[in-house]
Amino acid sequence: MTDIKKGLAGVTVDETAVSKVNPETNSLLYRGYPVQELAATQPFEAVAYLLWNGELPDAAQLGALRDTERAHRALTDDVRAAIDLLPTSAHPMDEVRTAVSVIGARETAGISNVMDAVGTPEENLERAVRLWAQLPAVVAYGQRRRRGQELIEPRDDLDYAANFLWMTFGEEICTRPQVAEPVEAGGVASVPDPSTGSGSSGTGSGSSGTGSRSAGVPDPVVVDAFNRSMTLYAEHSFNASTFTARVIASTLSDLYSAVVGAIGALKGPLHGGANEAVLHVFREIGSAENVGPWLDAALADKRKIMGFGHRVYKRGDSRVPTMKAALDTLVAHYDRPDVAALYDALESQFVERKGIYPNLDYPSGPAYDLMGFDTLTFTPLFVAARVTGWTAHIREQQAANALIRPLSAYVGPDERHVEGYVPDAAALETQDRPEEAAG
Repeated sequence: MTDIKKGLAGVTVDETAVSKVNPETNSLLYRGYPVQELAATQPFEAVAYLLWNGELPDAAQLGALRDTERAHRALTDDVRAAIDLLPTSAHPMDEVRTAVSVIGARETAGISNVMDAVGTPEENLERAVRLWAQLPAVVAYGQRRRRGQELIEPRDDLDYAANFLWMTFGEEICTRPQVAEPVEAGGVASVPDPSTGSGSSGTGSGSSGTGSRSAGVPDPVVVDAFNRSMTLYAEHSFNASTFTARVIASTLSDLYSAVVGAIGALKGPLHGGANEAVLHVFREIGSAENVGPWLDAALADKRKIMGFGHRVYKRGDSRVPTMKAALDTLVAHYDRPDVAALYDALESQFVERKGIYPNLDYPSGPAYDLMGFDTLTFTPLFVAARVTGWTAHIREQQAANALIRPLSAYVGPDERHVEGYVPDAAALETQDRPEEAAG
């Protein structure tokens, strides 16, 4: 009897040097570096460089990557026009998927031989960087369009995370009231360097109480938390969307087609859509006092509680403590103990009853909400981060390619033949007279 591994559970299908998930030690390594260290010490641009190139960048390499990213930040006319053709009620993941298709069509225009569209390793690294650079504008414009707000152009004096927030919120992200001290030493909030006019990684300063910080400077507390979330979401081995991208790449399709397929996989609530679902749960519960009765009813109805459990991690997601620390900082920053109380109550009661631990989506949902992102924008944020990991895997697949084509165990009818089959005469007669069928 064939041994079926539903969902490829426990099946090792290939090798990778991009990341290592180790559930036994509850660790995740990007090219050998613990993700917690990278999130706490590195700007997201450096993490992207690491995933693509295998090593952290030196100052010149990081500067060159930032220059390229800044040069391609703006939302191009063709992408904006394509997004504007979609109804504002469309899911933002549909906007992002459409945008990548348009970008890919533009980038490969004029290539008549499909084999040439695959690209060289160097070409695909350049494509990956340009695509990564353009996605924040796509995500930011999508949220603003749904809110009836105007497009905000990017700023080249801000690093990746700060500019992403600027394009999404504008001055709002610079002037929100503060109620706690900003990032502690060691954070990676991006602020403009007044001596050079360019963004630099470092700690920011700001007022406590209800004052506003200097105009035009995105809140370093939010920037730091957002930067950490991007790093935590950037890569996670052969997850569903990454494997989808590698399957498509294995056919020698182009990088953009592989990313579009990955976006389709990530849209599913069992994968990327879970962080949206967490916020819906929080809003449904309302407050910490309601957790017990709500959980009683949810478990009685056999509801799946999103934000808990993981196919690989059984003793807790290794990324959760880092993201939870970022959430705690935002909770203090905006004086929202109610969020912390609800978070802790649901986690403790669910773990006690089911023995299932939170995954990364559990703390990231309320964190993104406190940052000001719409719930529908959460999964596109995942795309903006994970495109670095996807494209690293696509290039790895292309470098040592084998067409991915698994087998299946057939469970249908035994062999049979058409001879002697007579279709239903009445049905055929109705097909010949469609006007009668319509009546």
